[in-house]
Amino acid sequence: MKAAFLIAAPSSGSGKTTIARGLMALFTRQGYRVQPFKCGPDYIDTKFHTAVCGRPSVNLDTFMTTPAHVRELFDRYGDDADVCIVEGMMGLFDGYDRDRGSCYEIATLLDIPIVLVVDARSAAYSMAALLQGFLHFREDARFAGVIFNKVGSQRHAAMLREVAAEAGIACLGCIPKQATLEQGSRYLGLDFSEITTADEWVNLLERNIEVRNLMEFITRDKTVSHAWENVFSPVRKTNAPCFVARNSESFSFIYQETLDRFAREHELIFFDPETEVPELQGASLLYLPGGYPEKHLKELVLAEKTRRAIRDYAQHGGRILAECGGMMYLCERIITDDGEYPMCGVLPYSITARKGDRHLSLGYRRFELDGHEYRGHEFHYTQFLGDVPSSVTQVYNAKGEPVATPVFRVGNVLASYTHLYPEYYI
Repeated sequence: MKAAFLIAAPSSGSGKTTIARGLMALFTRQGYRVQPFKCGPDYIDTKFHTAVCGRPSVNLDTFMTTPAHVRELFDRYGDDADVCIVEGMMGLFDGYDRDRGSCYEIATLLDIPIVLVVDARSAAYSMAALLQGFLHFREDARFAGVIFNKVGSQRHAAMLREVAAEAGIACLGCIPKQATLEQGSRYLGLDFSEITTADEWVNLLERNIEVRNLMEFITRDKTVSHAWENVFSPVRKTNAPCFVARNSESFSFIYQETLDRFAREHELIFFDPETEVPELQGASLLYLPGGYPEKHLKELVLAEKTRRAIRDYAQHGGRILAECGGMMYLCERIITDDGEYPMCGVLPYSITARKGDRHLSLGYRRFELDGHEYRGHEFHYTQFLGDVPSSVTQVYNAKGEPVATPVFRVGNVLASYTHLYPEYYI
């Protein structure tokens, strides 16, 4: 039997990330092969999933790609798993346009049940109204049950179980309020500088979640055959390798599907720009993904030979795809409150990471270039120093409204703050 479910919540901050990670760790510890997924364009939560499951976590997003592609991803990556666990984003029905792109849309698209995580602090019978609203707002949504989080006492838990029974939804667990379960955050999101699998809180979940009942609600026949559309064209691997910058933080925001699609056509050669000099002669592509380069500027400056090799490769016509932090690395310099740091100098711009200059730029992005459509997501606080540079094309958000995000084309270099989804640019 194969099991699958999506963990959602009424809103952000309800604890779904912590509980999703805990359930992934719990099922893994019990011997299940757990395939993790993440709704939306998030590339930080997936790091936690991968750490606890030992398998790459995969993003499922209906703006950056098609429904057929989402179904194909779910089936392909979960094919040999015992349990597929999908972590939602924001509130259950929150999408880029009403409920389009929401966790609800993903769950109904994949025909998997929803486990609703509810922050139950300072409420008891009022939870009945909340549950009734979520259970009946969209009649095609299937719910496996509810997990109440941050429960104050055993009496509080008993009241909440009565509420769930009256609402007609299974109570799968009541998690007591516990400082251990509070995950720290930093900068753009969750702190992944130290990713661990703390037994203490996994034990807490094991004691307070009805795993057997959960499995009864989510198991489905593994023999069911899904005739998903094949979204890939046959390709032939080339002899020219693809170089990928990657380390734990500076260049780390990478969709798993990006690596897998590159690997279908090229040999992948990973290198750490802080410590290694890539031999780029004969490379088919240099991929510089996003990350936190502004957190490792001294190391990047000291790696002068690497910066020179990349600059030479670009100047001799080498193909480079640079996203967000990778684009910042290609610029002339990055400025912080501590000083100015020279980067590769491929793009004639400066980036400021000074606290006074930071502001959030966030959202889905879409643009057309050379007859191709590109889609992705933008999420950063750093900005261009001075006026925003001109773009080679107009960029739009999910609703089709123009945004000021520039796209650069310098020789064979394509660079932007946007993290692109591979279905569109490969």
